Amino acid sequence: MSTSEGLGNALVIHPLDPQDASTIGQIETAVRPYKGLPWRIEAREQYDALLEGVSPRDDLAFESDTVGGVPGLWVRPASSRPEEALLHLHGGWFSAGSARAYRHLVAHIAARAGARAFVPDYRLAPEHPHPAAVDDVLATYRGMDSSGIRRIAITGDSAGGNLALVLASCVAGKQVSAKAILVGAAVLSPVTDLTLSGATYETRAEADPYFTRQQVAELVRSYLGSADANDPLASPLQGQLSGLAPIRIHVGDDEVLLDDSRRYVERALAAGVDARLDVWTGMPHGFPAMIGAVKASAQALDAIGLFLTARLQEFRSRRE
Repeated sequence: MSTSEGLGNALVIHPLDPQDASTIGQIETAVRPYKGLPWRIEAREQYDALLEGVSPRDDLAFESDTVGGVPGLWVRPASSRPEEALLHLHGGWFSAGSARAYRHLVAHIAARAGARAFVPDYRLAPEHPHPAAVDDVLATYRGMDSSGIRRIAITGDSAGGNLALVLASCVAGKQVSAKAILVGAAVLSPVTDLTLSGATYETRAEADPYFTRQQVAELVRSYLGSADANDPLASPLQGQLSGLAPIRIHVGDDEVLLDDSRRYVERALAAGVDARLDVWTGMPHGFPAMIGAVKASAQALDAIGLFLTARLQEFRSRRE
């Protein structure tokens, strides 16, 4: 690992493993023909099938439930504490993804953290534009709190990372009344700026094997409806960051979304937040889901697991 001078110890750059480089090269060759294609609702099944393909674990159980009026799925390690839980918000550009499809990826996070995780099926665009997803996430958090959970950590990826950071800001700003303590948030390649002003939409335009700015703009319009992209409930980069719980972000260096992560951590640090950004050289969007195929995947998930474990343990110790 090497550390960038720009943010000091808050920005850690992970070198590309040669074996990972070969694997990622093969994946990028396979997906390049589909880069930038317009999103259609019919693609939801394909997206779910992709996430269903994440390497499963055999040491967790899954249970459908409704929390705060929002349906979803509990991911339960063999051992966990009833008074603490993770809330994972899935990706899919606000337009796709499901709790069931994400269960294997979330299982890897929950097992590493030693805590059960709830994955809500928040409402999707374009049928349910902003702020439907945000409303569902807030309702889920309140529901977890009312059920007696006292220590909550938030995780999320891509669009789910956006929702996770929006939720974290709402908690910090007292917009969510809850007895539970938000111990921290760990997110993967979050979408933090729906104005799409990040420079990496240009500087990573060739490197990113999946997305183009035009494609992302269409997805964002579908999600926002008539809402303002500068609304902090839509773009957490525009929100009040002071008072946030500790934040950890992991992102690939080959993503057009790189600046969404980088600028968010810069602003969080300026607001006095305990924040850190891990940038994975040569990695595309969604690389943590490539468990078993890419070394960087397990390494990123291990780091997240250690962070979540430490945060839960710290507040557990305070109560004891």
